[in-house]
Amino acid sequence: MLSYYTSIIVLSWMALGALSILIHENDRLSHTDKRLFYLTYLLIAVSALAEWSAIQIGGITDAPKWMLQLAKCADYILTPMAGSAFVLQMHIHNRWQKTLYGILAANIVFQLLAACNGWMIQIDDQNHYSHGSLYIIYMVICIAVIILVVIQFMIYGRLFRRQNHHSLYSIMLLVITGVFIQELLPSGNRTAYIAMTLAAALMFIHYSEYTQLAADEYLMEQQIRIDTDSLTGVFSRMAYSTMLRRYEIAGILPENFAAFTIDINGLKTVNDRLGHDAGDELICGAAHCIEKVFYGKGRCYRTGGDEFVVLSEEMPAAEADQILLRLDAETKNWHGKNVSQLNLASGYALAKANPGITAEQLVQEADRAMYVAKAEYYRKAGHDRRRERRTKTRE
Repeated sequence: MLSYYTSIIVLSWMALGALSILIHENDRLSHTDKRLFYLTYLLIAVSALAEWSAIQIGGITDAPKWMLQLAKCADYILTPMAGSAFVLQMHIHNRWQKTLYGILAANIVFQLLAACNGWMIQIDDQNHYSHGSLYIIYMVICIAVIILVVIQFMIYGRLFRRQNHHSLYSIMLLVITGVFIQELLPSGNRTAYIAMTLAAALMFIHYSEYTQLAADEYLMEQQIRIDTDSLTGVFSRMAYSTMLRRYEIAGILPENFAAFTIDINGLKTVNDRLGHDAGDELICGAAHCIEKVFYGKGRCYRTGGDEFVVLSEEMPAAEADQILLRLDAETKNWHGKNVSQLNLASGYALAKANPGITAEQLVQEADRAMYVAKAEYYRKAGHDRRRERRTKTRE
């Protein structure tokens, strides 16, 4: 018949084995992370084996005393190492980590010396052991290790959102409670390795959740980069195409849906005379003015070099003309470092005035209105854009 403690240890070993298989099958973990998990589980398993062996040998009069001494020496060396093994998974390199390694190394030296001098355990004629005169030093080492592990857990917890580091601290508390019940209470319950095994499983769950969150955040950042125009900060052409597809799938546009198309007048002249840096300043100025005027009213997309589209789901007909007047006033107040003035051509189309039309077709209607405004601007300015293009071609 297996004793209760033996049954628990066997189940703990099986749980560590199952965790190792889960780690092996997890393709999201790097080889380095996997090795750290394996090392943690191995330390816990071997430490539990050392403690279990000492308990099994204790009281067997035919067993050599050196075997019990060796088992306890291994137990006292490996237990602090197993408790601190969770820190390996955190990839933290700081002075606390170096201090922790220093204490673990000092404990190894102390335990080897103590095994030869009987400082840690005393063995009677019935092969039962009791704590030696210097056992208090081991307790101090264990407490120091626990404190350093707690510090590392708290430092590591700063990497997580609030809901993530609370679960991390609860795992830390589980390990400390298991060690405290075993080492400091007179109950004799062997709870340290049960707590460590449970903590190992929970750490894997926590790490998997963190890995997934990190992957989600990375994808979100990549999506933001795709959806954001790198020059102006407004929505990109890719985001615009995605939004048009969404409206196409929806089938029916909102009742007060409106499309605005906006283009910079005279950008080519600015590029030719002042250079493309000045032209970029003009494009950014246009984006700033559009964003300011349409804030809370619609989304602005840069769809080409100096071409912008604003899509609004809440734009009553009476407000459309007013918002273009505000845009005109905003551009007149704008001044850049390289360019003194900004002039925009704009047009809009309303879904209510074009029933059954798609969002893309509505943008085309707005585009026609915008080109009418652009032609009027060049007529008043005395420029014939077609003649300029023909002259440029002959040259």
